[in-house]
Amino acid sequence: MSSVQVKVDRIIAALEHREPDRVPVGEFFWTNFIRRARREGKIGDGFDPYRHWDLDMVVLTPNMDPHLTGIQVVRETAEIRTVKTGFGATIEVHASCPMPMYVDFTHTSFEQMEALRFDDPHDERRYLAALDDQINSVGDALNLNLPPWIDRVESYAADFCVFGAVCEPHEMLWRIIGTENALYKMADEPARLARFIERLGDFLVGIAEAQIAAANGRLTGLYIWGDVAYTRGMFFSPDYWRSVYKPQLKRLCDVAHAAGLKAIYHGCGNASVVYDDMIEVGVDGYNPLEAKAGLDVVALKRQYGRRWAFNGNIDVRVLATNDREQIRREVLRKLNAAKGGGYIMQSDHSIPDSVSFDSYDYAVRLAREYGRYPLQLGEYDESV
Repeated sequence: MSSVQVKVDRIIAALEHREPDRVPVGEFFWTNFIRRARREGKIGDGFDPYRHWDLDMVVLTPNMDPHLTGIQVVRETAEIRTVKTGFGATIEVHASCPMPMYVDFTHTSFEQMEALRFDDPHDERRYLAALDDQINSVGDALNLNLPPWIDRVESYAADFCVFGAVCEPHEMLWRIIGTENALYKMADEPARLARFIERLGDFLVGIAEAQIAAANGRLTGLYIWGDVAYTRGMFFSPDYWRSVYKPQLKRLCDVAHAAGLKAIYHGCGNASVVYDDMIEVGVDGYNPLEAKAGLDVVALKRQYGRRWAFNGNIDVRVLATNDREQIRREVLRKLNAAKGGGYIMQSDHSIPDSVSFDSYDYAVRLAREYGRYPLQLGEYDESV
């Protein structure tokens, strides 16, 4: 069996609550983590953390911009680059700040939203062309001139379990009209907003279907990006989520499952009040399970058993202590969630520059040493 097939089988087994040879490991990395490692002489140019640590899975997101305009740089100084994107958003990327600042939106009124016409989600340029897009290009750094999505898929598919990705409607909504505006509109005219959310669902189903077709068998699953909660609960009423967003999430899971793919939902914060609903509509696993939002994957494994799989929850605050004993305790204890399968080890969001290269390396080595089945976790063993 090829090494890539071993990784694919490892991920699928975990999501299906079977014990593979060892606990799989995935990850996301902030750009500044890579910059710190390079600055400290740990790595050189062209460093790829997925290949360096031989991780099991990679998530690759295609172009989901409503309009296929690419990224327009409208102002540039040594400190700030201002861009306008295919979402109609104007965004500032500051050299001294790790996250982008959304400063303006083209579509802010209901009338503008209802007049918005999305470019075809099946347009091949989203998948086959080198066209900069907001989600891939505007993050904690401005990443322009990325290779086409299909080239990235082909590059990683030879060595990794590859997941595509799609947003759920709220992740698109706030990027189009702004977070506060979205919540105001939800309060003012919830039914009118629901009609726009359904249109977003139509567009995103097309994105999911088209990327699966473009990948032509190279994908194992889809990540569904959707932040709907902060650290203490939902951004808005769980009942509104159930009536408006839940049907759209089901449509996306149905597309994945119809193609024989798995669906992992990535939602920051604590949305635990709707976890049962997510299981009901077909979400196979949940990421990132932020520890700072009060989530504990071992407790969740006890609660959900074989009903749901988990991906994440290694507390980056612990990794950032750069204290090996604390990191060892964190990793080994969380590996209890992998008993009987059901767990992909990963941080509880992404690896920041507060974590040293050596500390992350140590966490991966612990996972490889103690994550082999049958698990032997010693003093950190817990019943689940």
